[in-house]
Amino acid sequence: MSVNRHQPHVMVLPEDDANRQLAKGFLLDQYLSTRKIQVLEEVGGWIKVLECFLSDHVFEMNRFPSRFMVLLIDFDGNEERLQHAKAKIPEHLTDRVFILGSWSEPERLKATLGSYETIGLKLARDCRDQTDTTWGHDLLRHNANELNRLSDRVRPFLFPSI
Repeated sequence: MSVNRHQPHVMVLPEDDANRQLAKGFLLDQYLSTRKIQVLEEVGGWIKVLECFLSDHVFEMNRFPSRFMVLLIDFDGNEERLQHAKAKIPEHLTDRVFILGSWSEPERLKATLGSYETIGLKLARDCRDQTDTTWGHDLLRHNANELNRLSDRVRPFLFPSI
């Protein structure tokens, strides 16, 4: 399903299939306005996420000022990856681009939290209810600052009935 590009919406650009499945699980929340969020195809690596964002999505974000982007990557235990990725985002878009992901790989999350679909649904519930039951997991808690920025901007239109 496509989003209305002229209304506030979120595009999710996942690194790999595991991240895409997490994002698809997020879409299963019954209170989520699914016409306001779209999960794109995975691109095959965190560097490719940045390259794809810069080559394909910056222009579109300039055309559609109500668009927000989530770059969904694996941090692979690298403390500097977030700063490296943020440095690639054009300054005029930093308030509409968010970088989230598992501290290591989503496969490790799956081992403790269930299927990717289940994890994604739990993450949506946390966003909806403004809790950190799942986002507080050891492999996800590093997202707290980005998540707070994101939630402030998109929660009102993603979960309008709450």
